[in-house]
Amino acid sequence: MTMLKINGTDRQFPAGMPQTLTELLEQLGINQATVVAEIDGKIVERQSFAQTRLSSGQAVELVRFVGGG
Repeated sequence: MTMLKINGTDRQFPAGMPQTLTELLEQLGINQATVVAEIDGKIVERQSFAQTRLSSGQAVELVRFVGGG
């Protein structure tokens, strides 16, 4: 099992999944154009999501932008 801490909550995934930040966002149903991601305290640039590899035990923070007025 792959264990990730997402926004402070432990989440388990089948072994080897997700492998990249893009795959994680797809599994969570989050449009990558609407999110800022931080892994282990470091902000990841959106153009690097597909190349950013994930490892079990990492802390991922996802902040979504919501429009309103």
